[in-house]
Amino acid sequence: MSGLGISVVICVYTEDRWEDILAAVASVRAQSRPALETLLVVDHNPALLERLAKEYTGYPDGGEVRVLANAGPRGLSAGRNTGIAASRGEIVAFLDDDAVAERDWLRHFAEGYADPRVMAVGGRTVPVWASGRRPAWFPEEFDWVVGCTYRGLPPGRVRVRNVLGGNASFRRTAFDAAGGFATGIGRDGDKRPLGCEETELCIRLTRARPDAVLLIDDRAVIHHRVPEAREHFRYFRTRVYAEGLSKALVARSVGAQKGLESERRYTTRVLPSGVARGLRDALLARPGGAGRAGAIVAGVLTAAGGYAVGSVRARRSGTAFSVSSVSSVSSVAGIAHAPRDGRTGQTPQTGETGQDEGGRST
Repeated sequence: MSGLGISVVICVYTEDRWEDILAAVASVRAQSRPALETLLVVDHNPALLERLAKEYTGYPDGGEVRVLANAGPRGLSAGRNTGIAASRGEIVAFLDDDAVAERDWLRHFAEGYADPRVMAVGGRTVPVWASGRRPAWFPEEFDWVVGCTYRGLPPGRVRVRNVLGGNASFRRTAFDAAGGFATGIGRDGDKRPLGCEETELCIRLTRARPDAVLLIDDRAVIHHRVPEAREHFRYFRTRVYAEGLSKALVARSVGAQKGLESERRYTTRVLPSGVARGLRDALLARPGGAGRAGAIVAGVLTAAGGYAVGSVRARRSGTAFSVSSVSSVSSVAGIAHAPRDGRTGQTPQTGETGQDEGGRST
């Protein structure tokens, strides 16, 4: 399994993150298990595309870096699909543009694929707060709000319903079976921070491949920068509401039983424990205890409100996203592939996927 080639896709969209992008690429190039290639997919920003192309032209040893434009509509999902279509590795890993990976990140991913049933492996994402420390009121149970691993996920290498997209990898055949990321659900530059595209894909994958195993290995660590604007309750509230909207689309697509399977345990076990812990800390006069308990309650209510609104909208307007095969992305973009497999030169066949079942999100 050590011979599997891994392509790393980093989707980028703004020059404001220039230093973060360079740091992300540098962390991939420093891996103990080298990547086959790093693909920087630029989301409809010609100036950034040109600047990155110049930066990485004729780059020295340490793994190829390729810069390409998003071939689909604006947004993270289409950018990821473009990267998948252009990649050559048997495994495709994704790293956020404002994160850096620890040295053994790809090695731990690769180890997970020793079992041929494993179709996806995710890792642990640690927040790096702009202020230098976690806001006292911010509950660890809601670290997903800032794109990080949250309290309540089991430790070690464990089987999960879905991986988290900013620190994840998939076997190429997963996209052959299920298609790419759905467009029209995740982030697209709009002010509302929607999400859940990786959840929808993972559920769709396990429907297409009932024997598929999806893992999270908490040794595959990345460090994700949290800007100052996201340390405030206003962003917390906005992001949680958007998650409710997104979850409604996912439930509409795959059914509430599967779409909310993990969320039921989270809301009935993890969050009540968080509230109790916050109240205990408040009684012991520890900083932020009451604030954390209040934020958890507010988060649940806000997400429920978003879910209710999203459910009504989904019933009225129907599907708001679409799924296409990754092969169709490459044909539209005119992407010419080198051999997928660096050892054999064989290119696996890609299959078409049907319409997703009436909804989209995660």
